[in-house]
Amino acid sequence: MKILELTLYTSNIEGQAEFYSQVLGLEIVKKSPKNVTFPIGNTLLHFELKKEATPYHFAINIPANKEVEALKWLKSKLSILKDDQDEIIDFRAWNAKAIYFYDQDQNIVELIARKNLRNDSDQNFGTEHFLEISEIGVPTTDIEREFNTLRNVLDIAIYDGGFGNFCAIGDENGLFICIDRDHKKWYPTNDKAFVSDFELVLQEKGKQYHVEFNNESLKAVSLNNPYTQKKR
Repeated sequence: MKILELTLYTSNIEGQAEFYSQVLGLEIVKKSPKNVTFPIGNTLLHFELKKEATPYHFAINIPANKEVEALKWLKSKLSILKDDQDEIIDFRAWNAKAIYFYDQDQNIVELIARKNLRNDSDQNFGTEHFLEISEIGVPTTDIEREFNTLRNVLDIAIYDGGFGNFCAIGDENGLFICIDRDHKKWYPTNDKAFVSDFELVLQEKGKQYHVEFNNESLKAVSLNNPYTQKKR
């Protein structure tokens, strides 16, 4: 599953534009007083203006061998979010290592090196190693409902977890990270998991889909169906 576009909401377009362009060094490909867009590898990240925006969690894949370099690079620019004293988090069950930081909206952003992808690089680490957005957080009170919505339209499977407090749906290139917001908060900060609306366009098995999270639930439609395209 590949996330081609992700739209998040912010009450601070200028702050986010400055953070992602000046701090992280990403190119601004479109900007107005109401929105700004950056390329994150194979994904376009859009921020849209919304007066009452609340934080998100999302992750960005980096090459499988670059977590140490990525940490050094990030620490020259911003503060790292730690788990106790650990700056690089070892997710052994996923064969991955991750680093976390805040952007200007207190969104928890994660850089994750997934060893199973075997996408090593021999180049010095930089923003060109932001390969794709690979996770978006979905706080919910009904994980099974969200899974059924995605499975019925996209025919994707559970990567890890179940219908209790945590379920990762998709694969290592793209995951919906569903958590029970009444019983779980965001790692590693223990921040509240807000029900923050988002939209995305993804590709799964050669087909494209539009997914929205609003009114506290996911909705998904195929973009390969002329009827649903016209309806949107």
